[in-house]
Amino acid sequence: MRNKVILLSTDSWGKGDGELGQSILESFFTILKQEEGKPAAIFCMHRGVLALTDASVASLHLKEIQEQGVPVLACKTCADYYGVSDKLYAGEISTMKRFIELSAEHEVFTIS
Repeated sequence: MRNKVILLSTDSWGKGDGELGQSILESFFTILKQEEGKPAAIFCMHRGVLALTDASVASLHLKEIQEQGVPVLACKTCADYYGVSDKLYAGEISTMKRFIELSAEHEVFTIS
């Protein structure tokens, strides 16, 4: 994952059962936080901002990844839309301009 930006656009990875998708997303971040090669950043947009709240178990792992020095960013427009701007357990509010800058510097790996 080194030199990549993870674009997280969902709080449940994949199509189908939402509970399974949340479990898969949690597993991904559980493993990622243990990897030596961390991504350059994680940018959350659309429903991905919901994964940063305490309503999502993935937020626990995202907070640990953030504490390991990886910027975990939430799209301001999306966080405002879902009413979670002041409810983030992990990450910080950012802008689409920041995502554009990150994507110009790094390959983007999308989770949708």
